[in-house]
Amino acid sequence: MTLDELDGQLLLLLTDEPRLGVLECSRRLGVARGTVQARLDKLLAGGVLTGFPPAVDLAAMGYGLTAFASCEIAQGRRGVVAERLRAIAEVCEVHATTGQADLLVRLVARSNEDLQRVIDEIVDVEGVQRLATSIALSTPVPPRVRPLLERLRGP
Repeated sequence: MTLDELDGQLLLLLTDEPRLGVLECSRRLGVARGTVQARLDKLLAGGVLTGFPPAVDLAAMGYGLTAFASCEIAQGRRGVVAERLRAIAEVCEVHATTGQADLLVRLVARSNEDLQRVIDEIVDVEGVQRLATSIALSTPVPPRVRPLLERLRGP
């Protein structure tokens, strides 16, 4: 899907203030309410905009430890293993990857001891053959889309 400058401005606005309504977006962008609604509908239908979830600070919830696990799995077991990982609450995301590892797993824990429990839970998943875990010490660049949206503005 190709986005234009107005799409980018709308997405930037909602990135900064996700609770804005359609009417306020139209006022700030200087376009009709119907235009904003049509753009939102197009972005949702095209899968560009996937929802308006709240931003949650996991550390503030008590999950101050973030780790990444490279997971090697038995051949043909990716779907089953991914579903089992989905059932572990501390697993935040799973990506199928190329290279030696088959899956990259981002997980959180409350402490080192809790991390060991989560790792043990993952290793117990049938089809998981090997797990290599790295603890994140900091997040110098958090997840972001702003630079890509700003690029839509053009020169």
